[in-house]
This record gives sequence, structure tokens and C-alpha cells, in this order.
Amino acid sequence: MTVAGVFVLFVNDHLLKQAWPGFVTGKLSDVAGLVVAPALVALLFWRRADLAATVLTGVLFTLVKATETGAELASHAWTLVAGPSRVLADPTDLLALPALALAWWVRRRSLESDSTRWRVIVTMPLAVLAVTATSAAPMPHASSVEVDGDRIIVHVRDGFARISEDGGVTWSESDAWSQEKRPLQSAACVPMHATRCYQVVPNRMAIEQSDDGGKTWGPSWALTGDDYERLNRRYSRGDGRASMALAVQARPGGHVVVVANGVDGILVRDVSGEWRRVGWPGSPEIDAVDLSPERNVALFLAACMLFGGVGAGLSKFNRAYMGFAAAASLGVFTALTGWTATWSMNSDVDMAPVLTLIGMIAALAGGVVCFVLALTGRARSVPVAVGALAAPLVYAGVYTPFYGWSQGTPDAYWVAVALAVLLTGLVVLGGAVLVRNDARRAYLDGSSTSSPT
Repeated sequence: MTVAGVFVLFVNDHLLKQAWPGFVTGKLSDVAGLVVAPALVALLFWRRADLAATVLTGVLFTLVKATETGAELASHAWTLVAGPSRVLADPTDLLALPALALAWWVRRRSLESDSTRWRVIVTMPLAVLAVTATSAAPMPHASSVEVDGDRIIVHVRDGFARISEDGGVTWSESDAWSQEKRPLQSAACVPMHATRCYQVVPNRMAIEQSDDGGKTWGPSWALTGDDYERLNRRYSRGDGRASMALAVQARPGGHVVVVANGVDGILVRDVSGEWRRVGWPGSPEIDAVDLSPERNVALFLAACMLFGGVGAGLSKFNRAYMGFAAAASLGVFTALTGWTATWSMNSDVDMAPVLTLIGMIAALAGGVVCFVLALTGRARSVPVAVGALAAPLVYAGVYTPFYGWSQGTPDAYWVAVALAVLLTGLVVLGGAVLVRNDARRAYLDGSSTSSPT
């Protein structure tokens, strides 16, 4: 890994790609990523795995870029790590594979001298950020829709068109990037039944219908309530948060209406009259709600529970331990916040990489000092076990209700907040009871051993 490789990743993906998107900047990103990635893999084994890390990077890169299955798995993996992301299979990206030879050569030379190892430590957090930041792709935008015989085609800006041949029941991606510029059809009537018409409501995600040939209009469907909040979590800024165009197709038993619903994807009214938000069929990572704020809080509280449990069992160095524990916990939260802002396309935080680096240093330094103090302070085993076991329970108690809310259950955000507070409170209360009982037993044991016989 080289500092230059990290620098190229940041400059290319945050500046050059935005100004001159195309073949050159795309391949430059692949080359720089392949120079940086083996060092990240080798970090797990430190010194003796340079060649293995380089080969593994090449194999994974080939699987992702040469197969649809690999690209799909990579999309899901990056979505978990860095929020809603899309990785595309592109065999031409394999032209960048010779960069692995450079990565192996640079890695070998940089570790020959102990004096250069500090560069790995200093640049590794930035390298992780650079690689992660390249994963988030521009979100598609359903911009227009047309009926072509039995097919319904939804044209997508910055993505693949979606095609249905069964009246919007099932959808498939086209095999070509959607580049056609279709005129927006904001209103349409049912074929052979011109009195029933539909139109999009300007600047809103809403559809109106008319039963008198367009003389009067009334509401037919609208996105309201917490659905808007979930949508805004996916796309906090930018255009496309409105119904763009629609088309009507006659079907046996009635008709269907298909709406190009901007960043929300596809909206369908079936022959029974029920409206259904299809979203982005075949690309579930696009429909993922950004829960990074809740995830960051959950991890922060889990860290507090872990450090707090260990600190409750110390027989000495309590004040010093709690100070470093607070620094480590705040470092975790700062690093997570900066990390999230770095990869997020909706972020305006220019100092995010610096915040992440500072947070990682504080978390690492504070964690190491707390570990040493826990050993020298003879922390009791029960509080340590309580902290270690309760930390993941706290994380689950905070995060699970919000994940359910992102899927629609519960529907209201305030209900998810109440559930998170309740579940977290129960875990903390249970842990406090166990730690207090252990402290009481330790006190009684100490009193009995020190009393005269």
C-alpha cells in the first residue's frame, strides 16, 4: 500500500469522477483500489501473507467483475458495510489486474524496513475509508414509462431499464444501460375507456384519477406519513422524489397503471385497483433504508456497556479507567460518524476523514489503556462477563426496532424509539442487578476474611 494509492483513490472518486465520468476515471479507480486492497487484507496477518493477500484480492476482484453472482454478493456486502450500494459486473475492469503486481512489490519493499511501518499504521484508516467510499454508486431514478405491445418499459436514469410482460406483476432488468430519453407522459387514459384517466401530481409522489375524461380530478394514491421518512432516509437530497410519468395498459379483467416514481422506483396499480410500490425489483440494496445514525448509536451504547461492565469490577484505578473508557467510547462514536459521512453521497461534511482518523486513534488508544488497567486493577470476572455479554444485547435492543421500522413494522418511528428505549433499559437494568449482587458478595467475602477469628 502506498500513500499515493490512497491519495489517488480520494481524488479520483471524489473529484475526477464527478467532473469527467467515463472509461479513464473508472479504470483509474480500479487500478488504485487494487494497489490499496491487498494491504488491507494482509493487515489481518501482518507480515507473512503478502503474496496470499495479493492472490486473494485478484480472485475476488475477478469473481465480482466477471460474474453477475459475484457482483450481486459484493453489492449486498458493501450495503452492510457502507450503506446502499451497487456493484456492477464489468469484464473490462479486469484490465486493471496487472496493478496487483505493483501492489505486491510496493508492499514487500515497504515492510523490509521497520522504520516504514508507521506509514501502514497512519495510512491504513484512510485506506479503508478510500476503498469504502468508492462503493456507493449513484442511485437510479425511474424517469419515464411506455407501453410497447404486451411489454411495459420503465426507463431508468443512471441504471438499467425494467421490463414487465405480465402487466406489472413481475419485472426484469434489461441487458443494456438505459440511455433513451423519453418524453414524460404525465397523464393517460384507459384504452377504449377514455372517461377513466390518471395523472401525476407535480412535485409530489401522488397520483390523481378522473372518471369524467379529465374534467375533474380526485386523489388515487399518495405517499404519506412514515413512508416519506423512510424514503428521505434513502435519499436525503437531490431530485427525483416525485412521481415522474405514467402509462396505462389494458389487461384482461381491467387495466393496470405503471408509474415511474423517481428514486422510489416503480409504482403499479393492478386490475383490482390496488396500488403497490414495487420499488427496484432485482436490486434490493437500492431499497435499503439508511440506518447508519441508529447503527452508530447502537454501537456507541454497546461500547459504553462493555467498558462500564469491566469498570464496575475494578478494585483500583477506577477513575483513570473511567476516563479512558469515556475517551474510547466517544472515539468509537466519532469514528463511526465520520465513516458514515465519508461514504455518504448525501454528506456535506468535508472533515469526515479527519474525524474518522481521530476517532479511531482515540478508540484504539483508550481501549488499549483500559485493557491494561483492567488487568492490573484485577477486575472481577462477573462484571467483565456481564459487560461482554450485555454489549451485543444492547446493540440488538437499540438497532432491531429501527431495522423493523425500515421494513414497515412498526410503521411509526416513535414506536421504534420507544421499543429501543424499553429493550435497552431492560438489558442495562439486568446487567446492573447482576453487577450489584456480585459486588455485595465480594464485599461480604472480604469482610468475612478480614474479621478476627
